[in-house]
Amino acid sequence: MTNSSIRIGTRGSQLALYQANLVKVKLEQAFPQQAFELVIISTKGDKILDVALSKIGDKGLFTKELEVALFKGEVDMAVHSLKDMPTVFPEGAQLGAIINRAEYKDAWVSRDGLKLEEMTKDHKVATSSLRRKAQVHRINPDVQVVDIRGNVNTRLQKMGDGYCDAMVMAGAGLIRLGLEEYITELFDADYFVSACGQGAIAIEIRENDESIDKVVKALHCEDTYQQITAERSFLNELEGGCQIPIGAHATITNGQLRLLGLVAMPDGSKELRGIEQGEARDAEDIGRKLAKQLVVQGGNEILDHVRKFNL
Repeated sequence: MTNSSIRIGTRGSQLALYQANLVKVKLEQAFPQQAFELVIISTKGDKILDVALSKIGDKGLFTKELEVALFKGEVDMAVHSLKDMPTVFPEGAQLGAIINRAEYKDAWVSRDGLKLEEMTKDHKVATSSLRRKAQVHRINPDVQVVDIRGNVNTRLQKMGDGYCDAMVMAGAGLIRLGLEEYITELFDADYFVSACGQGAIAIEIRENDESIDKVVKALHCEDTYQQITAERSFLNELEGGCQIPIGAHATITNGQLRLLGLVAMPDGSKELRGIEQGEARDAEDIGRKLAKQLVVQGGNEILDHVRKFNL
């Protein structure tokens, strides 16, 4: 261990700070003699708030500036929401640890308590995710779907001000911020497929940084790692990103991994689903197999259409 403080890079949003502080507290508990500090870094995704995410691209949208600080030696590790991370790490960086996954489900947040199925053509549902838009349209083709940006509290305020009647948000974010009372319903993943890696917190470190690697490994959860490996392998095989309408969710029971995958048109007009199962240790292969299964069913045609008209 080092006598100097170990620096943890993070975005400055309330949720990002919660997650980084969670990592910091866990590290302090594991290494009580070592000092840790947070370093706040603003990312491109934090600065551009008036454009839909699908229009500005997602390659490192919420991670690149943190990685630059990592390479410059300004921080020793970077904490990310895993679902924001590209599936391939930049040269010189690696995944250090995945901490135990929190709530993975998408949350339905309704101003008047109405369920998605009960909404009419006069109601507006807000989300910045093409994956969520696709599934909202599929479940209820009548509702209007509008874009929304900003942090969790900003979005809740916009809904309260009448911008929309409901939103689909990550359940983990609301729960981590103590805002459970806003959740009308948590969607089961078989009904509303969540984002790849949703609910998981990743710690990124420099390659070959053995001292920091040993530190973050104290927080690593192998079951969560195998789950997100399958999900991200599925996403990577389809060459998708967090702003492509792709979803996946993996579960592990008695060493067996079940992966559910989704590829959909943003308007909900077409949706492909599949399930692949196998040994958890084969998570990466399971993800690839499921992706190839959906490609055979027409997944590439959907993704080519989305990239042409939405990105």
